[in-house]
This record gives sequence, structure tokens and C-alpha cells, in this order.
Amino acid sequence: MRIVFMGTPEFAVPSLNLLLDSGYNVVAVVTQPDRPKGRKKTLTPPPVKEAALERGLPVLQPERMRRPEAVAEVAAYKPDLIVTAAYGQILPVGVLELPRLGCINVHGSLLPKYRGGAPIQRSIINGEAVTGVTIMYMAEGLDTGDMISRVEVPIEPEDTSGTLFAKLSTAGAELLGRTLPSLIDGTAVAVPQNDAEATYAPNLSREDEQIDWSRSARQVYNQVRGLSPMAGAFTFLQGEAFKVRECLEASGSTAAGSLKQKLPGALAAHDGKLFVQTGDGLLELTTIQPAGKKAMPASDWLKGARIPEDAMFGGEEQ
Repeated sequence: MRIVFMGTPEFAVPSLNLLLDSGYNVVAVVTQPDRPKGRKKTLTPPPVKEAALERGLPVLQPERMRRPEAVAEVAAYKPDLIVTAAYGQILPVGVLELPRLGCINVHGSLLPKYRGGAPIQRSIINGEAVTGVTIMYMAEGLDTGDMISRVEVPIEPEDTSGTLFAKLSTAGAELLGRTLPSLIDGTAVAVPQNDAEATYAPNLSREDEQIDWSRSARQVYNQVRGLSPMAGAFTFLQGEAFKVRECLEASGSTAAGSLKQKLPGALAAHDGKLFVQTGDGLLELTTIQPAGKKAMPASDWLKGARIPEDAMFGGEEQ
């Protein structure tokens, strides 16, 4: 049996390794093109490409899978099955119809919830307590195919998108290993999704990353966790971008007493800690990243920062 694997980020690497370590015949790997990364814009291969090359596999990197030449490249490998995991492009009908066993996807949510490209981040941002992985047949729509198997994974209060990515990538690989035998021998039972229950998780925008301090402390806390450690939630301080990398919900009234005003976004230092008033409750910012600097403990930043008594987070970039 010939398998073509499609994936791009670190999330997909355990699934690729599972196939190879289990003795499946992966004949090619398809991933996104190398992209500029970091301040120096160094052209960087995606993690799946690096993993595939380490195992001696041929790698395809079409800019657009919908182009006829890209479809032809995949067709040349005569796949019996296509396995995808966070590939990052919707597959055209020409690819979906290639393998006799179909195309399956390892998706990081409990479908039909959180269809789309950012299910892991948005499940944390929205305060979910449970998420999971669904393996499904791929269809023309966005994550609309019939479900073959799924597994639940709890979201712990301290989870970030980084830690949850790791948990779900492992859970997804393990679920793939349990699912493939029944899919190959024809005994797998696929269940249609209930479209009425569907929710969506579109890719994150800069607007999703900006903190609205009028929201509750819990909502901002979830936003910070959901954007960590990648892009990071941000606000503005005196017209300059200011990222919040880690924070805690603050309890007690001692910190609140140090705030000169109770408006959302008001900030104050107390006992070497940095506090912010939200629309409902206080947050302690523990790791921050001022404009042009590396992430640092808020306590270190406070040693050299001069915070006016009426200082406020928010506003716009100057």
C-alpha cells in the first residue's frame, strides 16, 4: 500500500513518524514551501520537510495544490491513501479522487466544532475545558467530511497553545495508529457530521491578538494563553506595541488599592509586580515584551521602567 503524507508544522511530525515507525510505505511527503522566518527573514523549511528529509523521503512543495501540475506530481506517486495533518491548503477534487482508500485528515478539534485553520488556539481563547482530535475523510468543504474516529483531550487551566499543540499532536498520531488498520481492511465506520453543530476557527489575525481590556480578566487570560508562545497577545503603552506573554488572574485587594484609577487598562506596580485592571478583575502580568526588546519577567522590566500614575494600556500605535 502506497501512502502520500501531507503536513507542514510540528503538529504533523508525530503522525508522519508513526506511519514510518509502524512500517507503512510512505512514498512521498507534501508540505508547504519554505518561508522567510525571524527578523533576518531567513528562508526556513517547515518541520515536516525536515523530518521527511531525515528519513530519506521525497518532498513536494507546491505553492498551490490546486494547480494542475501539482495534482499531476502527487498522482505520479499512485497513492492508495493520502494522510494529511495540518497541511494548510484545501485539497482539490483532483487530489481527493486519486487514492482508492480516500484522503483522511488528522484534525485538532472535536468536529464539527472548530472547523478551520486555528482550532487549537481558538479553543483556549474561547475558554473550552475539553478539545481533542478527529480523524475524518476529506471532502470538498472546510473540514466537513465524515468522521472515522476521535479522542478527547482535556485543556488544563495552565495550558497554552504551545503545550496543547504538543498534547494533540501526540494524541493525533496515536489515534492514527489505532484507526488505520480498520480503514485499510474496510471495517471502519464513518459518521457524517452534524452541520447544525458546526463552529469555525479561522486563522488568527492581528485583531485577534490585540487585547481589549474591557473584557474580563479570565477572557484576557485565555487570550494570552491561546496566543502563547507564537504571536503573543499585545496592547499599546504610550503609543508603542507591548506584548503580554504570560499572566495570572490576581486575587485580593492589595494590588487593587495601588491602582490610581479603576478604568480597564489602568496599570500599576506593587511589591515588584505589574497589575492591570480589566473590565472585571485584575491581571498580574508575569512575562512581558516591550517594543524592540526580548521577552522578560515583568519584575525585571519594572526595575528600570518609569510608569506615570495615570498610565494606561490600550490606544493605538503612534
